Formats: sequence, C-alpha cells, structure tokens
Amino acid sequence: MKRGNGLLVVMAVAVATVAGATARPAFAIKQFQDEFKAVYVKPDSSDPAEKALAAAVETAKCNLCHKGKEKKDRNAYGHALAELLDKKEDAKNVEKIRKALETVAAMPSADGGPTFGDLIKMGKLPGGDVE
Repeated sequence: MKRGNGLLVVMAVAVATVAGATARPAFAIKQFQDEFKAVYVKPDSSDPAEKALAAAVETAKCNLCHKGKEKKDRNAYGHALAELLDKKEDAKNVEKIRKALETVAAMPSADGGPTFGDLIKMGKLPGGDVE
C-alpha cells in the first residue's frame, strides 16, 4: 500500500515538473500592458477597427511588445517602448507609461510606414502580427 502511494507522489512531481518546464513564460510587464489597454482598447465599441484591436490584443497578450520565446526578444513596438521605459523603475509610474505610449504612437512603425498610432487606429497590433 505504501509503495503505491510513493509511486503516486513521484508521478505527481514528475507531471508538475514537466508542466512547469513547458509552460510559456510571462513576458509582459503587467502595468505596461494594463496602461496600453486603458488607453487604446475599447472592447465594447461598435467601431470595427476598435473591436479588431481589442480581439488582437487579447490574443497577443505578451506579444503586444514581445516576439519569440525570450524576454529580451521584442518587436519594433516593444523596442521603441523599451527605449523610454525601465521595467523596474517605471512599472508603477502611470504618468510615465502613458507619456511613453503617446510618444511611441507618433513614431513610424517602419521606414516610411504608418506610425504605431496609425496601426492602432486601423485595429492592428502596433508591433505586427503575432508569429
């Protein structure tokens, strides 16, 4: 009887270890993402572009600013924000986060391309489609 219980414990630990190892790490700084949503996302809007953006942001989650599997891998939008915000110093500074969002919105998303803000107004993710 005791041997069976020990086997169950070992199996439970093994399953937990595998689940923890394969879980996707959280990339986004929650406060940065929350402020982006507060400024730009209007899930109850009847405007098609605003509805599209709300759905895209919900799907993208961390990939609003990040790409790939490493925390340091950012898309163009994430790089632009990283130049203005420090994850440790600015995480609780709502005013600075919103100012950075406003500043980055005015920047071109690519050489000669629309600004990040224009992409947001079109209902698109500012950093491009999620890979």
